[in-house]
Amino acid sequence: MPNSNPAAGISRRGLLATAGAGVIAAAGTVFLPPPAHATVEAATKFMASLIGNRTPVAGRVKLTMPEIAENGNTVPVAVTVDSPMTDADHVKVIHIMADGNPAPEVASFHLSPANGRAEITTRMRMSTTQNVWAVAEMKDGSVYIDKTEVKVTIGGCGG
Repeated sequence: MPNSNPAAGISRRGLLATAGAGVIAAAGTVFLPPPAHATVEAATKFMASLIGNRTPVAGRVKLTMPEIAENGNTVPVAVTVDSPMTDADHVKVIHIMADGNPAPEVASFHLSPANGRAEITTRMRMSTTQNVWAVAEMKDGSVYIDKTEVKVTIGGCGG
């Protein structure tokens, strides 16, 4: 026997399915967090938390990335710092940040004179077209920065 009431125009099963879908949709909008992307302000604030009141200046750091990344899942990153890597003058940390990913922090690499060269290479995931920052902290307390924009055609972080 069918479970419907032709006089009402809607079946009990149809009414329950519609009500259930509405409850699920409402719960989804309430409990799911909105998509998050870091901003330039968030990246600046994160950098300040790393380097304090020091002002980064351009020079000595070279950030190399492709201008266009066809796939944001694995974008190559190379950072080179002009440093003799001696006990008196060496790079202590290289930070990589991005202002369009869900969080601005990407990676921090701690170096010492034992590394011999101030170079790192890695790959990062990028959700959308954004700026990437490389910040180098030197032993004498100075801070250097380089930035580049990478255009991402297919995002790797859900973009």
